[in-house]
Amino acid sequence: MSNLLTVSEAAELLGVSTKTIRRWENEGRIKSIRTEGGHRRFTVTDLIGNKQDNSLTVAYTRVSSHEQKDDLERQKIVLEAYCAKQGWSFEVISDFGSGLNYRKKGLIKLIKLICSDQVERLVLTNKERLLRFGSDLIFTLCEIFGTEVVIINRSEDSSFEEVLEQDVIEIITIFSARLYGSRSHNNKEIVKQLKEIAKQLK
Repeated sequence: MSNLLTVSEAAELLGVSTKTIRRWENEGRIKSIRTEGGHRRFTVTDLIGNKQDNSLTVAYTRVSSHEQKDDLERQKIVLEAYCAKQGWSFEVISDFGSGLNYRKKGLIKLIKLICSDQVERLVLTNKERLLRFGSDLIFTLCEIFGTEVVIINRSEDSSFEEVLEQDVIEIITIFSARLYGSRSHNNKEIVKQLKEIAKQLK
């Protein structure tokens, strides 16, 4: 039995998560041998012969508005460099829009890819790039479909106060845009005043 690989060793060999190995084995994509204790074991031949070539890493990035285009480009550079360093085949999905908006094109595309079992891993610069509220729902989908979640800068997540401040500004910006129009002078003035108030509250 010493020539057989454990689940973690098989995952390392194929460059996937242990959850994916268990799922593939349950679905019959790869063969396993059970020990007397009921543990899964794999041969290198079976694993290499069934290695999945269509596994995809998706790097997702988002900013709230087109005025933050430079920030979006910086995020993309970080994600591309990180994924390339890991040797992953990856696709970058970018979004413009509020973190409170669940109908962004890129986010919808990401969810469809995850639910169609095409995403091996999801890479984010930080958790807030996904959604302000509801990111845990996406992470649950990832868990169900065996998608690994990689967050590069966990230490850079905003504090509760910073997140609340940004959320309040975004909510009022959305409603004022609907009331006055996104390009109107009134809307821009409201957003400007909100940012000034937020600075004073820090």
